Amino acid sequence: MIAYILYTALASLALLLPLLCLRNPYIFHDIRYTITALKIAVRMSRFKKQKPFYSMLDCFLDQVARQPQKKFLVFEERSYTYSQADRESNRVARALSERARLKEGDTVALFLGNEPQFVWLWLALSKLGCTASLLNNNIRSKSLLHCFSCCEAKVLVAGADLQGAVEEVLPTLNLQGVRVFILSEESDVDGIESLSDKIQQASDQPLSPQLRANINLKSPALYIYTSGTTGLPKAAVINHERLWLASFVQAVAGIRSDDIIYVYLPLYHSSGFLMGLCGAIEKGITVVLRRKFSASHFWNDCRKYNVTVIQYIGEIMRYLCNTPKRDNDRDHKVRLALGNGIRADTWTDFLQRFGDICIVECYGATEGNVGFVNYAGKVGAIGKENFLHKMGCPYALIRYDTEKEEPVKDSRGFCIEVPRGETGLLVAKIAERSPFIGYARNSQQTEKKKVRDVFVKGDLYFNSGDLLKIDDEGFVFFQDRIGDTFRWKGENVATTEVADHLLMVDCIKEANVYGVKVPGHEGRIGMAALTLKENMDFDGEAAYQHVKNFLPSYARPRFIRIQDALVVTGTFKQMKVKLGEEGFNPAVIRDPLFYLEDNKGYVPMTQEIFSSITEGRIRL
Repeated sequence: MIAYILYTALASLALLLPLLCLRNPYIFHDIRYTITALKIAVRMSRFKKQKPFYSMLDCFLDQVARQPQKKFLVFEERSYTYSQADRESNRVARALSERARLKEGDTVALFLGNEPQFVWLWLALSKLGCTASLLNNNIRSKSLLHCFSCCEAKVLVAGADLQGAVEEVLPTLNLQGVRVFILSEESDVDGIESLSDKIQQASDQPLSPQLRANINLKSPALYIYTSGTTGLPKAAVINHERLWLASFVQAVAGIRSDDIIYVYLPLYHSSGFLMGLCGAIEKGITVVLRRKFSASHFWNDCRKYNVTVIQYIGEIMRYLCNTPKRDNDRDHKVRLALGNGIRADTWTDFLQRFGDICIVECYGATEGNVGFVNYAGKVGAIGKENFLHKMGCPYALIRYDTEKEEPVKDSRGFCIEVPRGETGLLVAKIAERSPFIGYARNSQQTEKKKVRDVFVKGDLYFNSGDLLKIDDEGFVFFQDRIGDTFRWKGENVATTEVADHLLMVDCIKEANVYGVKVPGHEGRIGMAALTLKENMDFDGEAAYQHVKNFLPSYARPRFIRIQDALVVTGTFKQMKVKLGEEGFNPAVIRDPLFYLEDNKGYVPMTQEIFSSITEGRIRL
């Protein structure tokens, strides 16, 4: 009888499955995601109850004990096992403890590029119970100093190649009482101490866990800086709970313990550090670390180091597709690509050229409380809805007026959720299971990211600043960014910061900075509409020298438009949407236009230059 019942149940299931697949062709992807999400939820629940607290550092130390001789980090011609990495970080921790007198809860700013010392420093600070502030190594002067006021760092550790940038702000750092260390064996500059020699002399013996005894899931683990409408970097607070959740993206993507991941995205970014490095530690895999991206060396590196997983941003994939085709384009072991920002056409081109690679597109903001993963591999989608995900983190797409730059309200004063297939602003409920911590020492900008009374009186949501669309199958598609920040070369560009720098050029009276779309490129490139001071002409050379000296390359306006008066709204807000739509075509725009030519400066924009850009003969 039991056998008959079991046989009937199995037969019914066999008949039911094809019907379910017809209704939902992604059902097996959904089931696999649901199982993984449940496992992650169970682990997070255990972490919340576990005492002492189990951190990412503890996970790393468990990997050291479990597989001490496995390669953890490969960098250029050197490799380090998990055990070696542990001992190296012990030396760094002891040197910093002795020289900087660090104690649990202190913050240390790290100002260096991708190199093993970056990883050792973070591990060392974790062993001392300290918080690492990950500085973008492209920032300078005012922005660099601002970062210290955000996180109240007691100590700065900088790479030897960045000593010049440190010396620019050294007098102010000294006045603030910040201890400054450089990763070199000697220093002849007053106020800068060498650290490498102290590390070499330090013991590599383990440190007591008591040094971090009071750290818990809600303690700040990192500060990661993100651009904002203030024009200066904002320090997003990443606590240990958020760090764990970001690291689990690798598990959702299907990364295995025998994979080798290629990390060339900056470690000061959440993608490189949280999803790349921390995700690798959680899985116990090998990281191949590169200083920076190189299209010409990319696939050779993958072959040389037997890479199986790569990270990307949308621009990276396009750069790879734009390299000259070779006979060995498919000669590699890469099976999975994890990242964000790839366009549908680039996605298709990449697969056709480089082979059957599973692309897992993700979406999320460093400081946000909501994210998506396209676990089903739908080309062009940034994620897929799942009932379990929405239970844990309630979100909605609400109608948004892009001209007024505000949500549309109904007659009762509440927001309106858009139906499937329509574009809306993504907002996510701020709750215990989906908290929004915000920015360190910046309550004003933290409040700006909150939306109140969205659907009922008293509710509170996180404003993502992104316009998305969800189709009938539950796939999520990115449409656009709103507000004063646009994205170029994988970096967020704050228009107010760029405008502030332009206003320091003698001839410029007013500046309105915005992003414009360029055919064949992801994101938007910088453009500025300017008005000039009375009886003055546009000084292209002065403007070029200023943006070159004070702005990273991705933030420099590539196009300049000279206007008699800047267009503003009824409330005197600068109009950006219409300007962005008008673009930089000299055949359409009658105002004088200038183009930033590499190594030459701003030159008059011509139809020939415009055609070369739109046809891909000039690469931006």
